[in-house]
Amino acid sequence: MNLKRPYLGLKWLTGSVFTAHLILGWVLPENNVVVDLILFNLIGIAAAAIAFNAPLITDRISANSFGLAALSWSFGSFFSTWNSFFDLQISEGVSDFCYVIFYPLVFVGVTRSFTQKRSISALELLDTVIIAIGFTSVLTAFFLKPAMVGFDGSAWQVFTSILYPVGDIVLLAMVVVYLLLTPFCIRSALLAGGLLSFIAADFFFIWSSLKGTYQFGSTSDNGWIFGLLLLSLALAYPSPESIFSEKISSYSATVALIASSCLLGVAALRPGYFPSFVLIPGFITIALAFIRMSFALQEANTAATERALARTDELTGLSNRRNFLLHLAQLKSGYIYLLDLDGFKKINDSLGHAAGDELLRQVAGRFARVIPVGAQLARLGGDEFGVLAPIDSTEAGELAQALAATLSYPISLLTGQVKVKVSIGFAQIGDFPDPVDSLRRADLVMYEAKRSGSGSLRWGSESENIG
Repeated sequence: MNLKRPYLGLKWLTGSVFTAHLILGWVLPENNVVVDLILFNLIGIAAAAIAFNAPLITDRISANSFGLAALSWSFGSFFSTWNSFFDLQISEGVSDFCYVIFYPLVFVGVTRSFTQKRSISALELLDTVIIAIGFTSVLTAFFLKPAMVGFDGSAWQVFTSILYPVGDIVLLAMVVVYLLLTPFCIRSALLAGGLLSFIAADFFFIWSSLKGTYQFGSTSDNGWIFGLLLLSLALAYPSPESIFSEKISSYSATVALIASSCLLGVAALRPGYFPSFVLIPGFITIALAFIRMSFALQEANTAATERALARTDELTGLSNRRNFLLHLAQLKSGYIYLLDLDGFKKINDSLGHAAGDELLRQVAGRFARVIPVGAQLARLGGDEFGVLAPIDSTEAGELAQALAATLSYPISLLTGQVKVKVSIGFAQIGDFPDPVDSLRRADLVMYEAKRSGSGSLRWGSESENIG
């Protein structure tokens, strides 16, 4: 893999800092500023830098999400550790906020890791944000009320205390889903290992804190920064396409939306049950869902327009050759007509392409007025048109005459009046095993009609000896 030298240098520098931190932590057992405040948090910041500078094989949303997650957690750790060494205290709310936003950011990064695409659509981005905000806030909110009975402190302090284990459980579930749906590779191994290392360190911290045995700067703390480092390194490797990734993203976003709606429903039925700040993510989730719906409708309309354009001649608005051949293959009986204008090239060369284009539009309009219900008119290219009509042999000749008669009088252009004629060849569909044979025979008699000046010819009558 051809990675840029600054990126490789950044990885080696981070590895060296991590090694120095481990060695100094072993040599200097007592807590000190260099090991526990500077080196420890510098590794997390370096992991963020590695993620931000990940190779272009990585989806940028995923890389930036992991980078911001590592950065926010490192700042939270720095502020929290600062208070352990200095009298000038930083509010615990600042570090708690940094820890809190880590989870939605890492959820976005993991969700985006299910794909190998370098960029994502607005719908995919909204899905990942809805999943990240919706699941995190809703699960935490419903655990919050029972926890407030047994925990001391403000609603915000209880909220953050519950968020960490809930966030870790959601992360653990995402690891399991990721490993089940993504083929095993270096990227999946590093990503799963990083998350598991972080989760293990978090669970050990929570468990030892509840028992009162946690020691600041213990070896288990390295699981956090080691996990962040593995997550950032995983981005340097390609991601195989996971199974059902698009469906999982869409379904998960729907579940998150329903859960957020339930949260707001409970809050409406029981005012004051949840603190007001807990409801904000629910409102954000629903608002994002409406925005997603708007994008989905826009994409659906765009897709419908593109499909219509793929079947339509841009100049005349008629079906194009591709759509004409598609309908020919589906038509079991009837007649196919090929029409070629006589004298069009002369008009187009003498009066200009604008006049030629207007002439084709008016000719298309005249042809459209005489074709029967259920028939299809198409522009096949240049001055050639085609008609597919589910009619019998008696009506076939009448339609050819009607089409020819539409050009029996002049056409008015901005440059004056012009007159063109049309040569028509038509053949019955269903007489031949392959519908393309009908097209070929109609084409043969059309050119014979043009050569002889007879106006129109039907395959099997005047054209028995043609081709």
